[in-house]
Amino acid sequence: MEGIDIQLYDRKIIEREVEAFVYDPSCGGIVSFVGKVRDATQNKQVLRLEFESYEPMAIKEMRKIAQQVLERWSVKKIAIHHRIGVLQIEDTAVVISVSAPHRKDAFVACQYAIDTLKETVPIWKKEIFEDGEVWVAAHP
Repeated sequence: MEGIDIQLYDRKIIEREVEAFVYDPSCGGIVSFVGKVRDATQNKQVLRLEFESYEPMAIKEMRKIAQQVLERWSVKKIAIHHRIGVLQIEDTAVVISVSAPHRKDAFVACQYAIDTLKETVPIWKKEIFEDGEVWVAAHP
């Protein structure tokens, strides 16, 4: 569908490429969410994260979210890119970028997209610490 860019891959996300896709001269607002790997969680030092996914369903669910965004708000374009595999501290795990004629729709749509992704897309996160690892229920 035109206006939608969905990517799930095991390479570095180039944030400016995600925003470049959503650029449109008719839009006054571009809002992006960039999710980074942080170095600690619940007062424990994180060494790295590992993301796994059921890729066909993840792509389908990410596309569903994007279509919902285009139907619910005055959004021109949306891009959702998510990493899988091993990520180091400060790596980008997810980027969602939305363009709309007005900023309010861009903000609301971007927040809806990341919140819904975390609730419905089959991507699982494992946090690795010095003394062990844990699967986190960040996604279903």
